[in-house]
Amino acid sequence: MLMHRQSEPIDSQYSVLNTQYFLRSRLNRMSLSTVLLLLFFCCPALAQNDLQSQEEVAIRAAVEKVAPSVVRIETIGGLERVGRVLVNTGPTTGLVVSEDGYVISSAFNFIQQPTSILVTLPSGARAAAKIVARDESRMLVLLKVSTSETLPVPTAVPRADMTVGQWGVAVGRTYDPAEVNVSVGVISATNRIWSTAIQTDAKISPANYGGPLIDVQSRVLGVLVPLSPQKGGGEVAGAEWYDSGIGFAVPLTDILEQLPTLKQGKDLHPGVMGISLKPGDTYATPAELAAAQAGSPAYKAGLRKGDTIVEIDGTKIERQSQLKHALGPRYAGDKVHLVYIRGKEKPARREIDVELTDKLIPYEHPFLGVLPLRDGEGVRVRFVYPDSPAAKAGIKPGDRIAALGDEAIKDAEQLRTLLANVEPKAKITLKIARGSESLSLELTPGKLPTDIPGELPAATGEPPPPPNEKPATGIVEIKLPEAKNECIAYVPENYHAKTPHGVLVVLSGPGKIDREKFESRWKTIANDRQLIILAPMSESTDKWQATETEFIRKTLDDVVSNFNIDPTRISVYGYQSGGSMAYLAGFEHTDRIRAIIAVDSVPPSGTRLPDADPIRPLAFVFGQAEKSTVAPLMKTLTSALESMKFPVTKIPLGEKPRDLNDDELTQLGRWLDTLDRI
Repeated sequence: MLMHRQSEPIDSQYSVLNTQYFLRSRLNRMSLSTVLLLLFFCCPALAQNDLQSQEEVAIRAAVEKVAPSVVRIETIGGLERVGRVLVNTGPTTGLVVSEDGYVISSAFNFIQQPTSILVTLPSGARAAAKIVARDESRMLVLLKVSTSETLPVPTAVPRADMTVGQWGVAVGRTYDPAEVNVSVGVISATNRIWSTAIQTDAKISPANYGGPLIDVQSRVLGVLVPLSPQKGGGEVAGAEWYDSGIGFAVPLTDILEQLPTLKQGKDLHPGVMGISLKPGDTYATPAELAAAQAGSPAYKAGLRKGDTIVEIDGTKIERQSQLKHALGPRYAGDKVHLVYIRGKEKPARREIDVELTDKLIPYEHPFLGVLPLRDGEGVRVRFVYPDSPAAKAGIKPGDRIAALGDEAIKDAEQLRTLLANVEPKAKITLKIARGSESLSLELTPGKLPTDIPGELPAATGEPPPPPNEKPATGIVEIKLPEAKNECIAYVPENYHAKTPHGVLVVLSGPGKIDREKFESRWKTIANDRQLIILAPMSESTDKWQATETEFIRKTLDDVVSNFNIDPTRISVYGYQSGGSMAYLAGFEHTDRIRAIIAVDSVPPSGTRLPDADPIRPLAFVFGQAEKSTVAPLMKTLTSALESMKFPVTKIPLGEKPRDLNDDELTQLGRWLDTLDRI
């Protein structure tokens, strides 16, 4: 039976039977399960009637032993708010990792950039501390306390001893410097967040962030931190899982390996190789490269599109997920030895060493300046952007792009992938079929446009034949059996299963949606632009939960599996609080979402911007009001995104905040109709 006592301090005034003292004194040499088996055979009545108290005694003993290594941290001064979020300046928790005054804690506890830090030592004295270094991969901070005390260092659990189902006791020291707070659960998963963390169902919150997760022998499994299950997202990523039964801890053994580097004042950053994998099921698809970003460590080492990684540092790689697990724990500066296969007909096995970096040169998607038709064979030109490289080279609507260089073009996806592997500012040669004429045109790809074009020609050359069976159109219910949230979708009246449609995920304010108003607002844009409008709703009537991005993703997956969807035209839209959710969903699911439309909203505080991906482009539309309270933040965000080479289109809203009106929705519809641009 599990105990959940998040805020209850340890009571040192309790009495136990002699057998319980025996259990407590032997915990360091035998497991709880061994002790309980002895009790069962020697004292069956006691084992049956007093099992819960025996468990409690074992846990209390373990907590009391580790407690001197758990310190209380007070932060003073700094920012009152980060973004639009008020910063909590209450006490936090840290764990001693070196007897000469070094303490590890969660980066979440220091997002306000405090001017002073005080640590309450085991003796009860308070001493000043300073931040020595940060681990940006695991979201940890190393502190150095100014003290002459010799601090007690706990024992770390070896990775090999961490098993699913064993006890996991979360310890913090926040409410009272003389007492610790405790939450009890089990280890529910190991090697989470791509092998950087272990997962527990103990209740984890700011009350124990920075504190230890221990076993019943008082050994430390890991340091508790908020982490996003998708990895990344900054200091506050994962805090939305507060008390949810999903908590994470960075293994202490991993921290101790990096402790000498951190002590030198060197920050640690996630290691980046600079590759994009071929789209597919990450748990089933081989680790084949769709692109190696020009200038990246992978590119410099010789990796190219089509190469398949089959081994890393002696570990076999058969699926993309295995590669992500192998690279997930690595830091910038680490060297990895890769084995890869090049070629399909005559595969060659090659080996290289790659040194990971902390950041890549911002990637800018190359742009020819054409929209392709969405039916027929190959890539036929629907529209040519004025003044684009394609227009200057003489490409016209109706032309068919037959080849890029020496490689024949079968479809638009292939052409996009080939362009993603073109070096910046490099000239390319396109072979164009125009009627019976064949042309060879040379051009240099440009930048993705940010303006909204005028009227566009039809997206298909010929209307498809009438379907044998008319699909359900209008308002359609999307029901997930495991979710309490409601969700609807508007399927355009002219939907045809042979025509690929885009998806616009509309995130309204919290609560239920007025279905008539929803249909009235979105039906025209859906019918005109071949869009399915998906509307997931929050479970609560007063707020969205950040964890509901998973529900949003599942409803989107449901639509993708049941309709003919163009993966290049999936976007998410939101106004104010819905806009904040749009950022979260878009950043977390870059494998699906290609555009974020945010009106009078910015991402939640601490949200980390994604890097541009050669294979998975991401574009933005911002609706901005001059006198909105978030206007300065939106301008800062726009500058940051533009510096990262993301295209940002702006729709001015006048002085006061409001949602897009009908005319602006018409503009947005045209913009959404161009997301498959090349």
